[in-house]
Amino acid sequence: MRRILLVDDEENVLKSLKRLLRGDEFEVETFTNPLDALGRIDEVAFDLVVSDYRMPQMDGVVFLKEVRQVQPDAARMILSAYTDLSALLGAINDAQIYRFVSKPWNDQELLITIRQALEHRDLMLENQRLADQVREQKGIISRHELALRDLEREHPALTRVNRDADGAIILDDEDL
Repeated sequence: MRRILLVDDEENVLKSLKRLLRGDEFEVETFTNPLDALGRIDEVAFDLVVSDYRMPQMDGVVFLKEVRQVQPDAARMILSAYTDLSALLGAINDAQIYRFVSKPWNDQELLITIRQALEHRDLMLENQRLADQVREQKGIISRHELALRDLEREHPALTRVNRDADGAIILDDEDL
């Protein structure tokens, strides 16, 4: 089952998208606040993240850039009624989105685009796996590094440790 994260400040849009994606193929989580969604990104790996462009807390490009930092392997898309060329270029160049889809969308076209984004992601991951296999065979990368990459892919932010100036590990209040 594919995990999809949908972020839009309009609840009706999220309900419509969730209805479109219901079934056995996708597991969908929705957020109206991109800051809350970023918290979830640290906890769970997603195959695809779809974001609105214009949201009160932060725009979709900034949000998807943050997503890319934590989960670089997640496919990213923007779904927006706002079609500014500079915003589109920023989304492509900065957030490295797969596609920019205009609102209102055609349900069938959006489903096809989502499946294509997931297929593209699968191909990229397979290419990366094969390249890592060659690097391991040539001694460029260790089995340990490969295992860490796999763990980070499955459990985002697992290998990130916050330390103070003395090297002590800093725990968040919620970790206690």
